[in-house]
Amino acid sequence: MSRTAVMGAGAPALVLASILWGTTGTAASFFPDTVSPLAIGASTMGVGGLLLFVTSARMSVAALRDRAVRTWVLVGAIGVVIYPLAFYLSMDLAGIAIGNVVSLGTGPVFAALLEWVFERQRLSRRWLACTVMAIIGVVLLAFGGHGAGPAPSESVVPGILSGIVAGFAYALYTYASSRAIRAGAPSRGAMGSMFGVGALVLVPVLLALGAPLLQTGLTIGIAAYLALGPMFVAYLLFGIGMRTLSSSTATTITLLEPFVATILAVVVVGERLDPLGWIGLALILGAITFLTTAGLPGRRQRPL
Repeated sequence: MSRTAVMGAGAPALVLASILWGTTGTAASFFPDTVSPLAIGASTMGVGGLLLFVTSARMSVAALRDRAVRTWVLVGAIGVVIYPLAFYLSMDLAGIAIGNVVSLGTGPVFAALLEWVFERQRLSRRWLACTVMAIIGVVLLAFGGHGAGPAPSESVVPGILSGIVAGFAYALYTYASSRAIRAGAPSRGAMGSMFGVGALVLVPVLLALGAPLLQTGLTIGIAAYLALGPMFVAYLLFGIGMRTLSSSTATTITLLEPFVATILAVVVVGERLDPLGWIGLALILGAITFLTTAGLPGRRQRPL
């Protein structure tokens, strides 16, 4: 398969995954206040993680038996556990737009840091330019966004801090998944094992806090959508992307998520954007468009 075809498979898959992820905050906003953001996070990635494991059980077990792969699976599982709890807490405290842009906007920075620490990997000028452009965009978006209600000022700082933690956790499992795939695991095996191990921790959290998720047909439906769409399907697409792209490039492409999340937050939920926020959105879209349409640095394709 040509390098162009390999690169072409990864970027569109991550774009589609990002669009699905971008719907999470708006979907979660329809839960009643009695539902904890920690329960939402545990439900989404706990149930979705089990589905990923079950549907790729043979490859996932093989990944866990491979010593070279298992190390990265366990490292990534730490990020899988932390990310949804911190991410949904960030959106709950600081609002959908700000929670998304902080969580996803810090991801490329941490991903580049991990690549430098573990691999001393130099990043391309194109990646650097796109990342700087996108990060400026998410900063402007954070300053130019307001909650629908808006959130009490004392909750914004904890929300931003939770978003930073989520950004590191996201970069951690993104980087670990790329290393597991490069160590020989098929993408579905790497993702299934990593999220399956993470689910072992998240499911007990769900059992402890998740009763309000079952109170009505609406809450059950929203929880099912979050587990099946933005989690199960999106992470199958994510695995395809991680076969061919570096973690730093992947985290930059997925900055499309806060763009989608902010548009939905404004149109559906009623959050507001100042002119700075709209400028930030334009910068993010420009960075994503340039990165996904230019020649992306790829890796050799591995079979699913």
